[in-house]
Parts: sequence; C-alpha cells; structure tokens
Amino acid sequence: MNEKATFGAGCFWGVEAAFRRVPGVVSTQVGYAGGQTKSPSYQEVCTDTTGHAEVVQVEFDPAQASYEQLLEVFWQVHDPTQLNHQGPDFGKQYRTVIFFHSPEQEKVARESKARLEASGKFRRPVVTQIEPAREFWRAEEYHQQYLEKRGMGACHL
Repeated sequence: MNEKATFGAGCFWGVEAAFRRVPGVVSTQVGYAGGQTKSPSYQEVCTDTTGHAEVVQVEFDPAQASYEQLLEVFWQVHDPTQLNHQGPDFGKQYRTVIFFHSPEQEKVARESKARLEASGKFRRPVVTQIEPAREFWRAEEYHQQYLEKRGMGACHL
C-alpha cells in the first residue's frame, strides 16, 4: 500500500522535479499546506499572509522507496538553515518544513533532522519545522510538473 509524504523546501517546481526522479515515487503534486486560508490561490499564497508553505505531496511505494530515502532527497534539494526563504525566494511560503502523516514519519523525520544537525554539515542551525500534516490544497494545474512541461531539469536548485 502506498504512503504519502509532504515537504516544503522553497519553490515547489524544482522540489517536485527532484522527487519525481526517485525510484518508488508513484506520483507527486504541488500545492499549499500549513496555513489558515481555505483553498488558497497561488496569488494569495504569494502575499505571505495565508500562512501556507509551497509543498510537494509525494505518493510513494514503501517497498521501493523508504521515507528515510525521501528525507535524504529533501535535505539535499535545499538549504535547511534558511528561515523563510530559499535562494532568491523570500517569504514564509518558502519555509523549510516536513509535514508528517503518521507518528512513525514524525519519529523518523526528527531523528533524520537530529543526525543532520549533529553531522556538522552546516555552520548555522537547521531551522526545518516538523509539523503534523494538515489539509493539502492542490496548486493550479499550470504549476503541476512545471519544469517537466517546459523541458527543464531544474530551476535554481
């Protein structure tokens, strides 16, 4: 049975493209999570007033890709020490966040973050939030597989 994982790591276009390359990922969709506005639009999220993060929701087959493997991709595709921005993008919608879907995912995410912090890889603290998954709002269709549709492999990642 497939499972879900939800990650915010800056602009969702490049993050989605990275997860789509992982063997065992069945599907991805980009959207918004973690805010208070019901069914927000991209324009609303960009105002930085809805509380939502741009996220990628990943459906994966745990027999082919473990949650730990997905976390490794998550840590690699962004800078988890940047608070409320990634690269040229600024605002809470670009925050680094893991939305867990089960107590097991929460445990694994917290352990993974602790290992990363202890590794000494970063000079600054890892500011990634780990929160329970709340309602996911699918982004507009033109955002889905944005880079793939345009023949691009990555953006600023």
